[in-house]
Amino acid sequence: MVNIVINGKSFEVPSDVTILEAARIAKVAIPHLCYLKDINEIGACRLCVVEVEGEERLIPACENKVREGMVIKTNSPKVKNAVRANLGLILSQHEGECTSCARGGNCQLQKLAEDYNMGSEFFAKDSEKKLKQWNANYPIIRDAQKCVQCMRCVAVCDKVQGLHVWDLNGTGSNASVGVKGNVTIDAADCTQCGQCITHCPVGALSERDDTKKVMKALADPETVTVVQIAPAIRSGYAELLGIDPSVATVERLAGALKLMGFDYVFDTCFTADLTIMEEGSELIRRLKAGDLAKYPMFTSCCPGWINFIKSQYPELVPQLSSAKSPQQMFGALTKSYFADKMGIDPGKIVCVSIMPCTAKKGEADLPEMVNEAGIPDVDIVLTTRELMRMFKAERVDLNDIEETPFDSLLGDYTGAGVIFGTTGGVMEAALRSGYYLVTGSNPDADAFSDVRACTFEDAGVSYKDASEAGTANWREATFDLAGIPLRVAVTSGLVNTRKLIDAILAGKVSYDFVEIMACPGGCAGGGGQPIHCDDIERGMERGAVLRNIDAASAVRFSHENKDVQKLYQDWLGEPGSHLAEQYLHREY
Repeated sequence: MVNIVINGKSFEVPSDVTILEAARIAKVAIPHLCYLKDINEIGACRLCVVEVEGEERLIPACENKVREGMVIKTNSPKVKNAVRANLGLILSQHEGECTSCARGGNCQLQKLAEDYNMGSEFFAKDSEKKLKQWNANYPIIRDAQKCVQCMRCVAVCDKVQGLHVWDLNGTGSNASVGVKGNVTIDAADCTQCGQCITHCPVGALSERDDTKKVMKALADPETVTVVQIAPAIRSGYAELLGIDPSVATVERLAGALKLMGFDYVFDTCFTADLTIMEEGSELIRRLKAGDLAKYPMFTSCCPGWINFIKSQYPELVPQLSSAKSPQQMFGALTKSYFADKMGIDPGKIVCVSIMPCTAKKGEADLPEMVNEAGIPDVDIVLTTRELMRMFKAERVDLNDIEETPFDSLLGDYTGAGVIFGTTGGVMEAALRSGYYLVTGSNPDADAFSDVRACTFEDAGVSYKDASEAGTANWREATFDLAGIPLRVAVTSGLVNTRKLIDAILAGKVSYDFVEIMACPGGCAGGGGQPIHCDDIERGMERGAVLRNIDAASAVRFSHENKDVQKLYQDWLGEPGSHLAEQYLHREY
């Protein structure tokens, strides 16, 4: 510990922290824009400069560590003038149409401009930054006119996801952040995970806005609108609306969607349970057949991970489970089983997904995700953020909404389906039902807790450079399924994924079943989840909410889902049947 003075007050802080971190401990606010702890500590924005006694020049607080006796000023006239000057330079290059921006009202740059009373005269009027040609249909949208060159997207993509999609192209006044090598985003190895969006401090990166498509469908009396809510949505949406988490139940969200005009509201947890039945049965079948002797079977519910393996390790694609993701299973059932039972023309159904993920937009757009008539399984995908913007626009106040049960037929779900939204959840749910499929009896619902993660460190998520991350970047365990030793591994974040895959290919580790989520912490930390201006990672915190829901659930096994059981009895027959293969599985 060292003793320092900040703005005339004495504090004792750890000796290995930066001035910026020390100020946070002392609850002294220092403005910053580019800084992300362990990810982006480059001092590019120069907004965190402070005055240190004995130093001739101002120094960036994010790059300099404290030392014994250091005397720091964060609010001196010299500091204030420098911050305003640097902030003005940033604003002068930033397109300032805040009212039409996806981040309007939730933008770190906008907040700083308000804090320092920087009026609209500081924003660029006729920016010379031309909006480069961008594929407007791509799930991730980039507006070059809003970029402040903080390099956060570059750092997150490099250090957390290891994909190196973004870079600083050009030099001098012509330098700008864009796709590395100035190729189009379609030609890059982008997995569409959206972590660059959630870490961008402004609106330079956003998801493709599909809200107008939904409003058009809701306004059409001939259209039957069906919406599904992903497990992770229930742990995040309260953050954006500023309502009490105890009020933010998934049933209240269902009521709000009904009020907006959706004809049928369902929970994707139903098809998460269904996925377990199909994927678990496939695992047991492949395990007994000896198909997993060399390489494991991999989960297939995360489209960001699917994009990653297809571009980075195409030789391992056959090891993916053939099961569709819960989102796509639900869409396929909506326009077949559900449509038939309800007497609805599948062509009149618009299936909308509310997802914590930007890659889900790309998944729904895949040409193979259609039925035999060429009708898409899922028509429109909205992120958590898009749904909340719609609620605000429609003046939907969830505090005044009554809890509403999901519609029947595809409405039941279990605690196992809920934990799909957090890292390790898919694995645990699969093991619970896998044990039943092998033995005919249920295990203790918490028997497979070794695959759970309580913190980012537990999950093997590192925000340091990959070279510093070590080898413990995944959780592993071996379980006995009635005499069958099952070796499993779980990881999230694509830097960690690469380490795990490389270890498997090198023969350093061997597993039968592996769960991978592209986003750190799983879907709860997905690229479509709420964005905050405090730089705090909330993926594991949201995941804990899902774990608590599971623990409190009356039914915690996917094979005990009543609507799933009825689906097999009335239509599919059994997991892996001809109909199940036709509607619930895919080829790569």
